[in-house]
Amino acid sequence: MLALRDTLMRLTQRLKAWIQKWRSNGARPISQPASPAEILRRVKRLEVKLRRLVSEMFLGAYESIFKGQGLEFEEVREYQVGDDVRMIDWNVTARMGKPYVKKFRHERELRVFVVVDISPSLMFGTQGKLKSELAAEVAAALILAAIRSNDRVGLLLFTDRIEKFVPPRKGIRHAHRLIRELLFTRPQGSGTDLTVALDFLRRITRRRRSVIFLFSDFHANDYELALKRLATRHEVLALVLHDRREHSLAPLGVARFWDLETGEEIWVDLRSVREAERRQRGLEVEWQRRRQLLTKLRVDHAEVTPGESPLLPLMELFRKRERRLRSGK
Repeated sequence: MLALRDTLMRLTQRLKAWIQKWRSNGARPISQPASPAEILRRVKRLEVKLRRLVSEMFLGAYESIFKGQGLEFEEVREYQVGDDVRMIDWNVTARMGKPYVKKFRHERELRVFVVVDISPSLMFGTQGKLKSELAAEVAAALILAAIRSNDRVGLLLFTDRIEKFVPPRKGIRHAHRLIRELLFTRPQGSGTDLTVALDFLRRITRRRRSVIFLFSDFHANDYELALKRLATRHEVLALVLHDRREHSLAPLGVARFWDLETGEEIWVDLRSVREAERRQRGLEVEWQRRRQLLTKLRVDHAEVTPGESPLLPLMELFRKRERRLRSGK
Protein backbone atom coordinates (compact mmCIF):
# COMPACT_ATOMS: atom_id res chain seq x y z
CA MET A 1 0.00 0.00 0.00
CA LEU A 2 2.82 2.37 0.90
CA ALA A 3 4.63 1.51 -2.33
CA LEU A 4 1.51 2.28 -4.35
CA ARG A 5 1.07 5.59 -2.53
CA ASP A 6 4.71 6.53 -3.21
CA THR A 7 4.28 5.68 -6.89
CA LEU A 8 1.15 7.81 -7.14
CA MET A 9 2.90 10.71 -5.42
CA ARG A 10 5.81 10.53 -7.85
CA LEU A 11 3.43 10.46 -10.82
CA THR A 12 1.54 13.39 -9.36
CA GLN A 13 4.72 15.42 -8.97
CA ARG A 14 5.81 14.62 -12.51
CA LEU A 15 2.42 15.65 -13.91
CA LYS A 16 2.45 18.92 -11.95
CA ALA A 17 5.96 19.64 -13.23
CA TRP A 18 4.80 18.93 -16.80
CA ILE A 19 1.84 21.29 -16.44
CA GLN A 20 4.00 24.01 -14.93
CA LYS A 21 6.55 23.69 -17.69
CA TRP A 22 3.81 23.76 -20.33
CA ARG A 23 2.22 26.87 -18.76
CA SER A 24 5.56 28.67 -18.62
CA ASN A 25 6.25 27.87 -22.29
CA GLY A 26 2.74 28.69 -23.42
CA ALA A 27 2.72 25.41 -25.37
CA ARG A 28 3.66 21.80 -24.95
CA PRO A 29 6.95 21.41 -23.13
CA ILE A 30 9.85 21.63 -25.53
CA SER A 31 13.39 22.62 -24.72
CA GLN A 32 14.11 24.76 -27.79
CA PRO A 33 11.93 26.56 -30.34
CA ALA A 34 11.56 24.62 -33.58
CA SER A 35 14.00 25.59 -36.29
CA PRO A 36 12.70 26.97 -39.62
CA ALA A 37 13.68 23.70 -41.29
CA GLU A 38 11.72 21.67 -38.74
CA ILE A 39 8.71 23.96 -39.13
CA LEU A 40 8.81 23.50 -42.90
CA ARG A 41 9.12 19.71 -42.56
CA ARG A 42 6.11 19.49 -40.23
CA VAL A 43 3.98 21.72 -42.46
CA LYS A 44 4.91 19.63 -45.52
CA ARG A 45 4.22 16.34 -43.69
CA LEU A 46 0.78 17.53 -42.64
CA GLU A 47 0.01 18.81 -46.13
CA VAL A 48 1.01 15.49 -47.73
CA LYS A 49 -1.12 13.60 -45.22
CA LEU A 50 -4.17 15.80 -45.80
CA ARG A 51 -3.75 16.10 -49.56
CA ARG A 52 -4.85 12.46 -49.91
CA LEU A 53 -7.86 13.12 -47.71
CA VAL A 54 -8.97 16.35 -49.36
CA SER A 55 -10.33 14.44 -52.33
CA GLU A 56 -12.41 15.66 -55.24
CA MET A 57 -15.51 14.38 -53.43
CA PHE A 58 -14.75 16.52 -50.38
CA LEU A 59 -13.94 19.55 -52.54
CA GLY A 60 -17.19 19.06 -54.44
CA ALA A 61 -19.16 18.97 -51.20
CA TYR A 62 -17.41 22.11 -49.96
CA GLU A 63 -17.99 24.04 -53.18
CA SER A 64 -21.63 23.00 -53.55
CA ILE A 65 -22.52 23.96 -49.98
CA PHE A 66 -20.57 27.23 -49.82
CA LYS A 67 -21.47 29.17 -52.93
CA GLY A 68 -20.46 32.78 -53.33
CA GLN A 69 -22.51 35.69 -52.11
CA GLY A 70 -23.80 36.78 -55.51
CA LEU A 71 -23.87 36.13 -59.27
CA GLU A 72 -21.23 37.01 -61.81
CA PHE A 73 -21.57 37.20 -65.60
CA GLU A 74 -20.16 34.20 -67.46
CA GLU A 75 -21.16 34.40 -71.15
CA VAL A 76 -23.80 35.20 -73.76
CA ARG A 77 -25.06 32.22 -75.72
CA GLU A 78 -27.83 31.37 -78.15
CA TYR A 79 -31.28 30.89 -76.66
CA GLN A 80 -32.30 27.28 -75.95
CA VAL A 81 -35.72 25.87 -75.18
CA GLY A 82 -36.32 26.16 -71.45
CA ASP A 83 -34.14 29.23 -70.90
CA ASP A 84 -35.62 32.03 -68.81
CA VAL A 85 -36.88 34.69 -71.23
CA ARG A 86 -35.97 37.33 -68.65
CA MET A 87 -32.32 36.54 -69.37
CA ILE A 88 -32.54 37.50 -73.07
CA ASP A 89 -29.89 40.04 -74.06
CA TRP A 90 -31.85 42.25 -76.41
CA ASN A 91 -28.83 44.17 -77.70
CA VAL A 92 -27.04 41.00 -78.85
CA THR A 93 -30.34 39.55 -80.12
CA ALA A 94 -30.91 42.64 -82.32
CA ARG A 95 -27.36 42.44 -83.75
CA MET A 96 -27.43 38.69 -84.44
CA GLY A 97 -31.01 38.45 -85.65
CA LYS A 98 -31.85 35.60 -83.27
CA PRO A 99 -32.35 35.40 -79.48
CA TYR A 100 -29.35 35.25 -77.15
CA VAL A 101 -29.39 34.97 -73.38
CA LYS A 102 -27.02 36.06 -70.64
CA LYS A 103 -25.63 33.28 -68.52
CA PHE A 104 -24.58 33.88 -64.92
CA ARG A 105 -22.89 31.71 -62.36
CA HIS A 106 -22.59 31.85 -58.61
CA GLU A 107 -19.67 33.94 -57.48
CA ARG A 108 -17.20 31.29 -56.34
CA GLU A 109 -14.83 33.34 -54.27
CA LEU A 110 -15.65 33.38 -50.57
CA ARG A 111 -14.03 35.01 -47.61
CA VAL A 112 -13.46 32.28 -45.02
CA PHE A 113 -12.22 32.69 -41.46
CA VAL A 114 -10.85 29.72 -39.54
CA VAL A 115 -11.10 30.57 -35.84
CA VAL A 116 -9.28 28.21 -33.47
CA ASP A 117 -9.25 28.10 -29.68
CA ILE A 118 -5.68 27.37 -28.50
CA SER A 119 -6.36 27.75 -24.77
CA PRO A 120 -4.79 25.37 -22.22
CA SER A 121 -7.97 23.28 -21.91
CA LEU A 122 -7.21 21.86 -25.35
CA MET A 123 -3.97 20.34 -24.05
CA PHE A 124 -5.92 17.25 -23.02
CA GLY A 125 -6.35 13.91 -24.72
CA THR A 126 -6.76 10.25 -23.82
CA GLN A 127 -7.15 8.71 -27.28
CA GLY A 128 -3.58 9.12 -28.50
CA LYS A 129 -4.06 12.73 -29.61
CA LEU A 130 -4.54 16.04 -27.80
CA LYS A 131 -7.60 18.16 -28.59
CA SER A 132 -5.22 20.88 -29.79
CA GLU A 133 -3.60 18.49 -32.29
CA LEU A 134 -7.02 17.38 -33.48
CA ALA A 135 -8.11 21.00 -33.99
CA ALA A 136 -4.95 21.79 -36.00
CA GLU A 137 -5.42 18.76 -38.24
CA VAL A 138 -9.09 19.40 -39.05
CA ALA A 139 -8.50 23.14 -39.48
CA ALA A 140 -5.59 22.45 -41.85
CA ALA A 141 -7.79 20.17 -43.99
CA LEU A 142 -10.38 22.92 -44.17
CA ILE A 143 -7.76 25.54 -45.10
CA LEU A 144 -6.42 23.38 -47.93
CA ALA A 145 -9.93 22.75 -49.29
CA ALA A 146 -10.80 26.44 -49.22
CA ILE A 147 -7.52 27.46 -50.86
CA ARG A 148 -7.95 24.84 -53.59
CA SER A 149 -11.42 26.29 -54.21
CA ASN A 150 -9.80 29.70 -54.79
CA ASP A 151 -11.32 31.23 -51.65
CA ARG A 152 -9.64 33.81 -49.46
CA VAL A 153 -8.83 32.29 -46.07
CA GLY A 154 -7.93 34.05 -42.84
CA LEU A 155 -6.92 32.66 -39.47
CA LEU A 156 -7.71 33.77 -35.92
CA LEU A 157 -6.13 32.06 -32.91
CA PHE A 158 -7.38 32.98 -29.44
CA THR A 159 -7.36 32.13 -25.74
CA ASP A 160 -8.64 34.77 -23.33
CA ARG A 161 -7.11 37.26 -25.79
CA ILE A 162 -6.36 37.47 -29.50
CA GLU A 163 -3.17 35.46 -29.98
CA LYS A 164 -2.74 35.71 -33.74
CA PHE A 165 -4.68 37.13 -36.67
CA VAL A 166 -3.76 36.54 -40.32
CA PRO A 167 -5.95 38.41 -42.86
CA PRO A 168 -7.65 36.42 -45.66
CA ARG A 169 -5.59 35.77 -48.77
CA LYS A 170 -5.30 33.18 -51.54
CA GLY A 171 -2.60 30.77 -52.62
CA ILE A 172 -0.79 27.68 -51.41
CA ARG A 173 2.03 29.70 -49.81
CA HIS A 174 -0.59 31.48 -47.73
CA ALA A 175 -2.05 28.07 -46.77
CA HIS A 176 1.41 26.95 -45.61
CA ARG A 177 1.71 30.06 -43.47
CA LEU A 178 -1.68 29.40 -41.84
CA ILE A 179 -0.79 25.78 -41.10
CA ARG A 180 2.54 26.91 -39.67
CA GLU A 181 0.75 29.30 -37.32
CA LEU A 182 -1.64 26.53 -36.30
CA LEU A 183 1.20 24.21 -35.40
CA PHE A 184 3.65 26.59 -33.74
CA THR A 185 1.87 29.58 -32.20
CA ARG A 186 2.51 29.58 -28.46
CA PRO A 187 -0.42 31.02 -26.51
CA GLN A 188 0.23 33.78 -24.01
CA GLY A 189 -3.21 33.65 -22.39
CA SER A 190 -4.21 31.10 -19.78
CA GLY A 191 -7.99 31.00 -20.16
CA THR A 192 -10.81 30.86 -22.72
CA ASP A 193 -12.87 33.91 -23.69
CA LEU A 194 -15.05 33.29 -26.73
CA THR A 195 -16.57 36.76 -26.50
CA VAL A 196 -13.18 38.39 -27.16
CA ALA A 197 -12.74 36.40 -30.39
CA LEU A 198 -16.35 36.78 -31.57
CA ASP A 199 -16.44 40.55 -31.00
CA PHE A 200 -13.08 40.95 -32.78
CA LEU A 201 -14.46 39.08 -35.80
CA ARG A 202 -17.62 41.17 -35.84
CA ARG A 203 -15.56 44.36 -35.95
CA ILE A 204 -13.33 43.29 -38.85
CA THR A 205 -16.07 41.67 -40.99
CA ARG A 206 -18.69 44.41 -41.04
CA ARG A 207 -18.42 45.21 -44.74
CA ARG A 208 -18.84 41.77 -46.25
CA ARG A 209 -20.63 38.58 -45.30
CA SER A 210 -18.20 35.77 -44.47
CA VAL A 211 -18.12 32.07 -43.64
CA ILE A 212 -16.67 31.46 -40.18
CA PHE A 213 -15.53 28.07 -38.87
CA LEU A 214 -15.22 28.15 -35.08
CA PHE A 215 -13.08 25.46 -33.38
CA SER A 216 -13.39 25.28 -29.59
CA ASP A 217 -14.30 23.03 -26.68
CA PHE A 218 -16.62 25.86 -25.56
CA HIS A 219 -15.38 25.75 -21.96
CA ALA A 220 -16.37 29.39 -21.54
CA ASN A 221 -19.17 31.52 -20.13
CA ASP A 222 -21.34 34.43 -21.25
CA TYR A 223 -20.68 34.18 -24.98
CA GLU A 224 -24.30 33.75 -26.15
CA LEU A 225 -24.90 37.40 -27.07
CA ALA A 226 -21.60 37.75 -28.95
CA LEU A 227 -22.25 34.53 -30.89
CA LYS A 228 -25.83 35.61 -31.68
CA ARG A 229 -24.65 38.95 -33.08
CA LEU A 230 -22.01 37.31 -35.26
CA ALA A 231 -24.32 34.53 -36.52
CA THR A 232 -26.96 37.10 -37.51
CA ARG A 233 -24.55 38.75 -39.94
CA HIS A 234 -22.38 35.83 -41.06
CA GLU A 235 -22.48 32.10 -41.71
CA VAL A 236 -21.04 30.59 -38.51
CA LEU A 237 -20.30 26.88 -38.22
CA ALA A 238 -18.95 25.33 -35.03
CA LEU A 239 -16.65 22.34 -34.60
CA VAL A 240 -16.88 21.25 -30.97
CA LEU A 241 -13.67 19.62 -29.72
CA HIS A 242 -13.98 17.05 -26.99
CA ASP A 243 -12.47 13.91 -25.59
CA ARG A 244 -14.77 11.09 -24.52
CA ARG A 245 -13.12 10.95 -21.11
CA GLU A 246 -14.24 14.49 -20.39
CA HIS A 247 -17.79 13.22 -19.96
CA SER A 248 -17.10 9.78 -18.52
CA LEU A 249 -16.17 9.17 -14.89
CA ALA A 250 -15.45 5.74 -13.45
CA PRO A 251 -15.37 4.85 -9.71
CA LEU A 252 -11.60 5.41 -9.45
CA GLY A 253 -11.43 5.99 -5.73
CA VAL A 254 -10.19 9.32 -4.40
CA ALA A 255 -8.85 11.12 -7.46
CA ARG A 256 -7.06 14.42 -7.97
CA PHE A 257 -8.01 16.71 -10.87
CA TRP A 258 -6.23 19.74 -12.28
CA ASP A 259 -7.74 22.68 -14.10
CA LEU A 260 -5.38 23.21 -17.05
CA GLU A 261 -6.32 26.88 -17.32
CA THR A 262 -6.27 28.05 -13.70
CA GLY A 263 -3.88 25.47 -12.25
CA GLU A 264 -6.41 24.75 -9.49
CA GLU A 265 -6.44 21.21 -8.16
CA ILE A 266 -9.21 19.42 -6.32
CA TRP A 267 -9.73 16.01 -4.74
CA VAL A 268 -12.87 14.15 -5.78
CA ASP A 269 -14.22 11.08 -3.98
CA LEU A 270 -15.19 8.61 -6.71
CA ARG A 271 -15.14 5.47 -4.56
CA SER A 272 -18.91 5.24 -4.83
CA VAL A 273 -20.45 4.21 -8.16
CA ARG A 274 -23.42 6.41 -7.31
CA GLU A 275 -21.19 9.46 -6.75
CA ALA A 276 -19.33 8.84 -10.01
CA GLU A 277 -22.62 8.57 -11.88
CA ARG A 278 -23.96 11.74 -10.25
CA ARG A 279 -20.94 13.76 -11.32
CA GLN A 280 -21.05 12.25 -14.80
CA ARG A 281 -24.69 13.30 -15.17
CA GLY A 282 -23.66 16.83 -14.26
CA LEU A 283 -21.01 16.81 -17.00
CA GLU A 284 -23.53 15.47 -19.52
CA VAL A 285 -26.07 18.17 -18.62
CA GLU A 286 -23.44 20.85 -19.19
CA TRP A 287 -22.51 19.27 -22.53
CA GLN A 288 -26.16 19.18 -23.62
CA ARG A 289 -26.57 22.83 -22.61
CA ARG A 290 -23.80 23.83 -25.03
CA ARG A 291 -25.39 21.84 -27.86
CA GLN A 292 -28.80 23.36 -27.22
CA LEU A 293 -27.34 26.87 -27.26
CA LEU A 294 -25.75 26.32 -30.68
CA THR A 295 -29.00 24.87 -32.01
CA LYS A 296 -31.00 27.77 -30.58
CA LEU A 297 -28.73 30.27 -32.36
CA ARG A 298 -29.02 28.27 -35.60
CA VAL A 299 -25.30 27.59 -35.65
CA ASP A 300 -24.67 24.31 -37.45
CA HIS A 301 -22.20 22.23 -35.45
CA ALA A 302 -20.41 18.90 -35.38
CA GLU A 303 -18.34 17.15 -32.75
CA VAL A 304 -14.66 16.48 -33.33
CA THR A 305 -13.24 13.57 -31.35
CA PRO A 306 -9.91 11.69 -31.54
CA GLY A 307 -9.71 8.46 -33.48
CA GLU A 308 -11.61 9.53 -36.60
CA SER A 309 -10.71 10.98 -39.98
CA PRO A 310 -10.30 14.78 -39.94
CA LEU A 311 -12.82 15.02 -42.78
CA LEU A 312 -15.68 13.17 -41.04
CA PRO A 313 -16.79 16.06 -38.80
CA LEU A 314 -16.47 18.49 -41.72
CA MET A 315 -18.61 16.27 -43.96
CA GLU A 316 -21.18 15.96 -41.17
CA LEU A 317 -21.21 19.74 -40.84
CA PHE A 318 -21.71 20.15 -44.60
CA ARG A 319 -24.64 17.69 -44.57
CA LYS A 320 -26.30 19.54 -41.68
CA ARG A 321 -26.00 22.84 -43.50
CA GLU A 322 -27.34 21.35 -46.73
CA ARG A 323 -30.39 19.92 -44.95
CA ARG A 324 -31.08 23.27 -43.28
CA LEU A 325 -30.78 25.15 -46.57
CA ARG A 326 -33.15 22.73 -48.26
CA SER A 327 -35.70 23.04 -45.49
CA GLY A 328 -35.47 26.83 -45.72
CA LYS A 329 -34.90 27.25 -41.98
